[in-house]
Amino acid sequence: MILKLSHLRFFLLTTLLVVATSSTYANDRLKEVEKRLQAVKTDSPRETMMSFMQAMENYRKGITKHDPLLTASLNDAIDCLDTTLISKVTEDLTPEQAAIFLKETIDRVVKIDPNRIPDNRDEKVWHLINTQIKIRLIEEGDRAGEYLFDKFTVEQSREMFKKVQELPYAPGSGKGAGFREPFLERVAPTWAKQTFLSIAYWQWIGLFVFILLGLTMRLLARLGGNMLHRMTQHTDTDWDDLLIESMISPVSLLVASGIWYLSLFVLQFEGIPFKVLNVIIQITLTVSLIWVFYSLAHVFSAYLMHLAKKTKTGLDDQIVRLISRTLKVFVIIMGIMLGIQNLGVNVFSLLAGMGIVGLAVAMAAKDSLSNFFASVIIMLDRPFQIGDWIIVGDKDGTVEDIGFRSTKIRTFYNSVVSIPNSEIANTGVDNMGLRKYRRVKTFLGVTYDTPAEKIEAFLEGIKNIIKANPNTRKDYFHVVFNQFGPSSLDIMLYFFLKVPDWSNELVERQNVFLEIVRLAEDLGVEFAFPTQTLHIMDLPGNPPHDPGHNRDSHHLSESVKRFAPGGEQSKPAGSGLFVPPFKDPELS
Repeated sequence: MILKLSHLRFFLLTTLLVVATSSTYANDRLKEVEKRLQAVKTDSPRETMMSFMQAMENYRKGITKHDPLLTASLNDAIDCLDTTLISKVTEDLTPEQAAIFLKETIDRVVKIDPNRIPDNRDEKVWHLINTQIKIRLIEEGDRAGEYLFDKFTVEQSREMFKKVQELPYAPGSGKGAGFREPFLERVAPTWAKQTFLSIAYWQWIGLFVFILLGLTMRLLARLGGNMLHRMTQHTDTDWDDLLIESMISPVSLLVASGIWYLSLFVLQFEGIPFKVLNVIIQITLTVSLIWVFYSLAHVFSAYLMHLAKKTKTGLDDQIVRLISRTLKVFVIIMGIMLGIQNLGVNVFSLLAGMGIVGLAVAMAAKDSLSNFFASVIIMLDRPFQIGDWIIVGDKDGTVEDIGFRSTKIRTFYNSVVSIPNSEIANTGVDNMGLRKYRRVKTFLGVTYDTPAEKIEAFLEGIKNIIKANPNTRKDYFHVVFNQFGPSSLDIMLYFFLKVPDWSNELVERQNVFLEIVRLAEDLGVEFAFPTQTLHIMDLPGNPPHDPGHNRDSHHLSESVKRFAPGGEQSKPAGSGLFVPPFKDPELS
């Protein structure tokens, strides 16, 4: 029992000690955080210098101890600099680098004595002895009234460091900011540190090696892709073949671009060489990325088109084409925007600044926008599809393509007409391709001396020809003696053909007409052609012509009565040789 009480006391004491220690650590940590959140003092040259030096000391300790709170002190040091003329994105010299170079330079030149630095506002500019380092009073802008390391000091911080980097740290100084030269620069011989066109010889050699390495990796990527392509050829599906084949070239260029992009950081390029190489490599990298996603979009579109061809309707084919074009345009636009962003340009600010220009462009492109929305309406409304014969205004032909802006029609002259989609959407479209039946209407003229019975027999024969043809519509057609023409007795033939296209329509129309010609030959019916007959009524030595001298009025009256109701010549329904199609029991 005593042993158990001892253990309990030990446990309680240990717990209290841990809690006390944790509480102390938490309080110290909280104080450290509060200290970091305090504003940097820049009310005099002395306060600015000491704030900068203390912040950089904390930063160096943070690097050594891997403490993110101490490492964040670099931002306090940056607050002591006038960074008006440098940017954190587009320039080679960043504010972080400027602060590090400045601390490294000061610690190699002198140990800072706060008592030698003025602590009042009597001087607008203070120089660090024997250096070009200046702390200047800011007289305008957001930071007016503060003392900051001036623009020249910040901009020349790298150059000043290069001049003193071989010197040891001054006795009693803070030993710099933990800066070390790049490994390749440290191990390079003296002759390799000489420059040509602002690039050291060792960087030229490294650049050649990286270019060669990038091209080699691109070749290896292509060889690997070709081997993979040969393996996929033995699979059942073709989509893996298309995917690998489309991705070999863009992926190999992407690999090479990645190697070249890595060289910018390994070889530590600076200044104008960095800018030029960065632009070239960024453009190459952007092109390769656009190429990769464009190829993926192409394969995806091909797969959708494969699925669309399995359906009966042509609407999905048109929608797939629209999706494919939209996806490819989207990939290109997003790729270009990404490339511009990587080059350091704020795309969103650029787009916002182009608001007025965009409005003007939108006004100028209103016709293009109306054509685009009209194409969407055409896709949804489906007035026609590719392959249909349509008539739009005075233009007719076969639809070959439905695009964003226009629809292309192949005319019967074999020319191609592009009609804006907005015009099609606002104009009546006669879709001849959607006809279930194709109408044939013609007139057959027979001679005036053809007997009535022959005409009726001829009509009945034509009706039988229409009934016998398997490609004619049987429930609705007309064969009728229609009118007395100037030089013929006109028979109207009106029927419909059930055929898929114009070529078959021409052939079946020909077959019907040839049957009619054979029927006329068999019945002895002659087709009339435009003629004029000249009758000479009176000639010298002949008696005057008297149209009524052969018949008296009684005889004429009897003849007329034979055609009256019940008369022996009265046949109001015809002689029975011809039955109209709509009265034919076989067609009803």
